[in-house]
Amino acid sequence: MGGYGSSKSYHVAIKIIKKLLEEKRKVLVVREVFDTIRDSCFDLLQEIAINMGVYNTMQFMVSPMQIRFSNGSKIIFKGMDKPSKLKSINGISIVWIEECSEVKYEGFKEILGRLRYPGVKNHIILSTNPVSKSNWCYKYFFQDKSNNIFILDDEELYEKRVILRNYTYYHHSTVDDNFFVPKSYIKQLDELKIHDVDLWRIARKGRFGVNGKIVFPQFQMMDHDKVMKEIEHINKPILKNGMDFGFVTSYNALLKLAVDHDNKVLYIYEEYYSRDKTDIEISKDIEEFKKTREIIKADCAEPKAIKFYRQQGFKMKACKKFKGSRKQYTKKVKRFHKIICSDKCVNTVYELKNLTYKENKNGEIIEDEFNIDPHTLSAIWYALDDYEVSNLKGSGMRVFK
Repeated sequence: MGGYGSSKSYHVAIKIIKKLLEEKRKVLVVREVFDTIRDSCFDLLQEIAINMGVYNTMQFMVSPMQIRFSNGSKIIFKGMDKPSKLKSINGISIVWIEECSEVKYEGFKEILGRLRYPGVKNHIILSTNPVSKSNWCYKYFFQDKSNNIFILDDEELYEKRVILRNYTYYHHSTVDDNFFVPKSYIKQLDELKIHDVDLWRIARKGRFGVNGKIVFPQFQMMDHDKVMKEIEHINKPILKNGMDFGFVTSYNALLKLAVDHDNKVLYIYEEYYSRDKTDIEISKDIEEFKKTREIIKADCAEPKAIKFYRQQGFKMKACKKFKGSRKQYTKKVKRFHKIICSDKCVNTVYELKNLTYKENKNGEIIEDEFNIDPHTLSAIWYALDDYEVSNLKGSGMRVFK
């Protein structure tokens, strides 16, 4: 992984050609969209074969697209936009996934299941520009805080450049590692910092982070004890609880909030986060709410679940939803001057700290769609269902308790 112009793809292509000249192998080259392969991977392999002086020992075919070697080695090309075609592939011992961050995780899992050629070492080579930390590549190869998975700190890779961890070889590069790139190109990448810091981080530095417009730039994490001390000093704190229901593929999120209305600060100080649990199991996990008789505002789209919790003794109420409520509720949360989250609420921090808006084909943000499905944000929406933040000009809107 690395920045623009760091010659990642070039070196992968060289590695594959050398391997196939030395050993009889069958290689699968993959991109998310098949139509992009000819002008990228196929042409690159052809260019390198000429430069290496081995072009005459290889046969480049365009229909079907493949490369044959005189020793019987072969390179075939597929797009993940047609994953069903992978099922008929056999004999593959090396896979190159170019721009792997664009490939869906389901596609990557499909490839893992196809790589099982006996008698030789099987390899998957993934090349990419690092994008958002919400991308599956970061979660799979570095860390996934929502599932308590830690493999490697990306900061360590930026420092050491090459790391072997378990069965994965990590290599980080930037344009500075490419001695053949013109200085004018490096200057263009440097100038990105002035106009687009996010793209500069990816293109010039080759680092993961936020990719897109941040939804809550005022969000910050704070030591839990400090959060609780600040809440203690709020003048008439407004305490709220919100819950978003999930099950197998989505998460249950229950948050405790404290609102400092005078200073327009939202505190998030406790979370419950789970998946693949029944309502009976969850009710046992959150039993404290039954004892304290605290009101929980929950998703009105789940009336059966709300009825169950009421029967169990919980003081749960349905939130209000309406057309455009996602957009309006998000704007409500954005009106807080600060959103301070306890460091104990690891899933809330993970979902909201780097939450970005989705964009349409014209690059315009979609105000009610995000780069991930943030269950903790839904819980906040419901918790603040009957509360309104005064606008930043201090219009003196009423507080509903």
